Amino acid sequence: MQDLLTSALTAAFWVGIIKIVWIDMLLSGDNAVVIALAARSLPPEQQRKAILMGAGFAIVLRVVLTFVAAKLMQLPFLELAGGILLLWIGVGLLKGESADDAADADKKGSGSMAAAVRTIVLADLVMSLDNVIAVAATAGGDFVLLMFGLAVSIPLMIFGSTIMIKLMTRFPWIVPAGAALIGWVAGETIAGDGSLEHVVAQFPALKYIAGAIGAALVLAVGTYMKKRNEAAAAATGSVKAVAAPHASKS
Repeated sequence: MQDLLTSALTAAFWVGIIKIVWIDMLLSGDNAVVIALAARSLPPEQQRKAILMGAGFAIVLRVVLTFVAAKLMQLPFLELAGGILLLWIGVGLLKGESADDAADADKKGSGSMAAAVRTIVLADLVMSLDNVIAVAATAGGDFVLLMFGLAVSIPLMIFGSTIMIKLMTRFPWIVPAGAALIGWVAGETIAGDGSLEHVVAQFPALKYIAGAIGAALVLAVGTYMKKRNEAAAAATGSVKAVAAPHASKS
């Protein structure tokens, strides 16, 4: 206890606090965007539940990641696989539900909320790596600073995603912009894999090129699939409209 009090009174401790708050503010933004994109199509009462549940599971994962981050980052192709997963998540968030998916969600009731929570947890698992590593490096082995960094990230994710949902409702262009952000992070994550370390060291711009390609890929594939889903939904609606008069006559 005495050691904790002594640590809290040092100037280095407070400098660490300021650094961690700044890092969390910068790096929790993309996580908030993912949560908002995943929960935006749910009813308001389910949005709150999905945000709280998704953020809760994500925080548990962050705690685990904090203590195993150094070991994880030594695994080959980990960031490569994580980046590919993020690309898939970004496309899925942009394209939305297909007509069949929406019908199934209506029948299952809580199905879409479970899908939103699953998406939040998977995306945060990948996107939290940079946050966790940055906070762990800043904490420099100080357990109090480490826990503080985790604690600060919780309200930033929850309140940030709530604000983002409101903004997405008012400004629809934020949705593709958010999906592009996820694609950018995915591209950077892939380029940051240890297997590409020497290539990126020779061509530093490759990281930004990979981010741009990831963003463009998510926008292109996601937009195409979204239009295809909308066309399928319109065709389904037309069939129902034609079938309805015949059903009433019979």
